[in-house]
Amino acid sequence: MYTVITLGGSLIVKDEVRTDFLKKFRPFILRFLKKGRKFVIVAGGGKICRKYQQAAAQISRIPSDDMDWLGIHVTRLNAQLLRTVFLKEAYPEIIESLLKPIRGKPKLIFAAGVRAGNSTDYVAVMLARRFKANRVIVAGTYDAVYDKDFEKYPNAKRLLKLSWKTYRSLIEKKWRPGYRAPMDPVAALAAQKFGIRADIIKAENLKNFSHCIEEKSFRGSVIY
Repeated sequence: MYTVITLGGSLIVKDEVRTDFLKKFRPFILRFLKKGRKFVIVAGGGKICRKYQQAAAQISRIPSDDMDWLGIHVTRLNAQLLRTVFLKEAYPEIIESLLKPIRGKPKLIFAAGVRAGNSTDYVAVMLARRFKANRVIVAGTYDAVYDKDFEKYPNAKRLLKLSWKTYRSLIEKKWRPGYRAPMDPVAALAAQKFGIRADIIKAENLKNFSHCIEEKSFRGSVIY
């Protein structure tokens, strides 16, 4: 069974390529591959995605779908970077379609944005369904789900376990390009529909990340 991870784009590229993180992430994943683990890793767009979208919006009125496509192409470049970092181990093609056949039995697959109207969280949920995985690890910059925006409200509370119904009551109902949340509204609805759990963790804490992959006790949130 594959472990499906959506890796936040800001872990891959922020203001510069995150070589500090990638140099640690490569041996981290290789260690699990040697133990027989298999991964599908979906690359996010992150800060660079939003920079492109904001720049375009300052110059011209851009339809929502075209804003999304800017982000999708950023995720594809990020995924190609990851595939190159894992050149010997990774499946040779980036997954850009939810239904495209995959040859053989690769141990490491990288994927990216597929279509407008959602983030790569949705891609991760649908690939989890395709590969019969019962959860998605959302490894980004959020260390947990909070009851309100923790950047605005110092008294925001971490929610360690919550249902999809509760989670969806905390976020916006519809997707919009550049929207930030631990998991986007479209992905959350799909995960609820298909009974897929989401583990929300901060990716840079690799020890905690390891515990999450191994399904040990970890610091973060579980949405079910």
